[in-house]
Formats: sequence, C-alpha cells, structure tokens
Amino acid sequence: MTHATASDGTRIAYQVRGQGPPLVLLAGQSNDHHWWDPVRDDFAAAHTTVTLDYRGTGDSDRPETPYSTEQFARDVVAVLDTLDIGRAAVYGTSLGGRVAQQLAARHPHRVDALVLGCTAPGGPQSVPRAEHVNLALAQADTQAARQALRELMYTPDWLARHPGPFHTLGDPTMSPRARRQHLTASNRHNAWDLLPRITAPTLVVHGEDDLLNPTANAALLAQRVPGARLHLIPGARHAYFEEFRAVASPLVRTFLATQRPR
Repeated sequence: MTHATASDGTRIAYQVRGQGPPLVLLAGQSNDHHWWDPVRDDFAAAHTTVTLDYRGTGDSDRPETPYSTEQFARDVVAVLDTLDIGRAAVYGTSLGGRVAQQLAARHPHRVDALVLGCTAPGGPQSVPRAEHVNLALAQADTQAARQALRELMYTPDWLARHPGPFHTLGDPTMSPRARRQHLTASNRHNAWDLLPRITAPTLVVHGEDDLLNPTANAALLAQRVPGARLHLIPGARHAYFEEFRAVASPLVRTFLATQRPR
C-alpha cells in the first residue's frame, strides 16, 4: 500500500491505475476509493486515474483532530506532490465535489479541468434536503436507514436488478467517530465565496431525481463558477455515475477530452 504524508503528518493511502493525463477521482462522504470501482475502468483507458482513501477511511490514518473539506483538499495536494503530478483533472462526486471545490479554488494551479457531480456549494445558499429524507436516514432501525440510503442512491428498477454489493453506502471499517467527523466536514462546507475564484473549465453533473443532494444545487454551482456548464441526467438519483454510467461516463470523458492542459 502506498501513502502520501499530509501537512499534519497524517498518512493518506492512494491508488493509481491507467495511463494518460492524470485524473483525480474523489469519492463521497464516509467512503474510500472503492466508491469508484464500478466505473473506474471507464476512465483508466484514457487517464492515469488517482484515487485516495480520505483520512478516517480505508488504509489512511484516522486522526482524532477535526476534519474539513479544506483539509481533505490539502490531502489531495499531498498525494499529487508525492506522485510528482503538477496539474490534474479532478472529478469529485457528493462530498468529493465539495473537496474538489476547495481544491480548485484554493489551489487553482493544480487543476486543469473540474467536474462537480451530485454536490452543493454549502452554507446558507445551498438548498437543503427535505426533512423527511433526514428522518429516514437517522431512524433507529439501522437496516431501515440503510435501505433508505440505497433508495436515495438508486432507482427501484435498478435495485431490483442489482442486489449488490454496493460501493457507495460507506466504508464498513470506519469508526463511529470518523463517520461523525465526515458528516461534520460535509455539513460545515461553505465554498460560496470561493467559487468565483475557480479558473478551471468546469462541468456540473447531477441527477434530476436526486433527493439526497437536491438537484437545485447544481444550478447554483453552475451559476457561481465562472463559465461552468450544467448537465442534468433525467431519472437519475444520487449515484447517477454508476446507475447511469452509459450516459455519465461518456459525458465526462468527452468534456475532459476537449480541455487542453494549460
């Protein structure tokens, strides 16, 4: 297992696959690099794909200090530095999209192109999810809460045809404390004032039926990031990139192929 050392000494596990221009793939909240397993090969033929295990997940260290999307972005920079990658395209989904916003705004010289998937700007400007969704995820019956999460990720038709295993429901090795730290990092994310500083060409992708991260947030991002393009995928829920990979992966590949490294 290969690791980079973050600015605070935390060891961050990373994985490299494929060949071509570098592409960083950033997973969702409380997930490690396996989030990308179902679709990673869609990009590895044309890109050197780089994933990482967020602090608190996978084979990375699990410090007890507070987590934040800004710190996660610094962890990505540490991985890029270790790999001697000066600039890369970045594709972040869900929490990974929040991290990608911090990375592109605070470290613009490291990002050639940016894809923000099923994510939100954070802060009071974001559109919060409905209270009934929060209640479904927080119910005491853990099996029922997990089923609610599956149904927020995927359509009933897809779930009926795909019994699992699922790679988007959280890293089972995480401690309860680390899960809380990830949730806090996501909830405290607020990049609204940073978004106009993003200079990388940007594509915003979102499922039209996403209730976990309301679709209205996609339009907010596209309006706030200079020159950003917006693409909504009809019928898709939060895990659009997996269930609707036949649409989403070619869309992202085409966007990245049209962006020339600066």
